[in-house]
Amino acid sequence: MMHRRLLIALTAVAALAPAAAMAHPGMPGHTHGFSEGLLHPLTGWDHLAAMTAVGLWAGQQAKGGQGSRAIWLWPAAFLALLAAGAVAGADGLALPGMEWGIALSVVALGWLTAFGARLPVAAGATLIAAFAFCHGAAHGVEMPADADGLTYGLGFVTASAALHLAGVALSRLAERTGLQLAPRLAGLGMVATAPLLLWA
Repeated sequence: MMHRRLLIALTAVAALAPAAAMAHPGMPGHTHGFSEGLLHPLTGWDHLAAMTAVGLWAGQQAKGGQGSRAIWLWPAAFLALLAAGAVAGADGLALPGMEWGIALSVVALGWLTAFGARLPVAAGATLIAAFAFCHGAAHGVEMPADADGLTYGLGFVTASAALHLAGVALSRLAERTGLQLAPRLAGLGMVATAPLLLWA
């Protein structure tokens, strides 16, 4: 019961995040901070898809054994390397093939979700962490010059966490209601749209 309430609450947070992000952007003399960082992952299909897919795929692992650890460990791995990548990107790291890495993350995570692939928890966390570093580096490079790095970073990490949690909640809800096909179809949709990211 407690897990169900937590998932409902987290899904509500994810749903309200875009509204919160629109609170006060663009004011004269305004320093880009938490609200702009919160909005950033929600405005790009590549980030939105990959972060939601991490949650969907993690939720699919929850059937018994060590797989239940993936629900919290995989999103945590993504968030940790997302933050590390963002710091590196903001410091001027020129990551070769960053856009290709991001597109590949959408394809790979989409396929893994579509087929409900089961991996050892550590292997899944390593793969997710590698993709997260690419996304983080992109966030860091795209950070506005007048951004407050800490509050802006907290914003996009918070939005990313909400997307992970929404994905987990939707995956578990689909399992409980017999709609396991829904996350798989979402994964296939991500794969189908991924090539467009390279020409966007």
